[in-house]
Amino acid sequence: MIDSILPATVCAVQSFVHRLDITLSPQEEALVVHAVPKRHAEFTTVRACAREALVALGREPVPLLPDEWGAPGWPPGVVGSMTHCAGYGAAAVAHADEVTAIGIDAEPNSPLPQGVLEIIARPEERTALAKLMTPVTAAAGPAWDRLLFSAKESVYKAWYPVTRRWLDFQEASLELSPDGTFTARVLVPAPPELACLRGRWVANSGHVITSVAVEACLSSRSGD
Repeated sequence: MIDSILPATVCAVQSFVHRLDITLSPQEEALVVHAVPKRHAEFTTVRACAREALVALGREPVPLLPDEWGAPGWPPGVVGSMTHCAGYGAAAVAHADEVTAIGIDAEPNSPLPQGVLEIIARPEERTALAKLMTPVTAAAGPAWDRLLFSAKESVYKAWYPVTRRWLDFQEASLELSPDGTFTARVLVPAPPELACLRGRWVANSGHVITSVAVEACLSSRSGD
């Protein structure tokens, strides 16, 4: 699924089952030594995916330790993103001279819990969702509100490693399209390459998956 929404310059690995076939580094293990089995399995699964993705990129696997906001620290010269939810885990990496930023997110393909949409969505986004969630499109499409949430998560995951700044849900305005794409306009001061982000999405009966990948050639042109 995830390969279909990322450029060829990105190496991605996904898993629909828990991966326990790797040994975590001592630093990684220390982060989940007291975690419940589900959390430990999810943590291990995405790192198994990340190690395979790094090898596919021609890089040696390294411990992937989160910073204070939970963003993983990638090897020098590498950008990447990881995600997991029930029944799915994935990692995507690329060379930093080819891709400026990556954000991926996976969520269950089911409506958001009551009250969450009002927190994450701007007025214009709620208006657009109402049009997408007509009886016809709602029956044929994904859970649009969950897709909006996932797309905003992907935007943040691409934004934060470049800027090292928080981006609130209300600080980006997203437009979802039924053709499998979305556009995000960042409403706070932003580097030129991150001011308007284009992403892609895919869905099946179980999950919605979103991605943002800012290719370096595009980000260079945006600053001309």
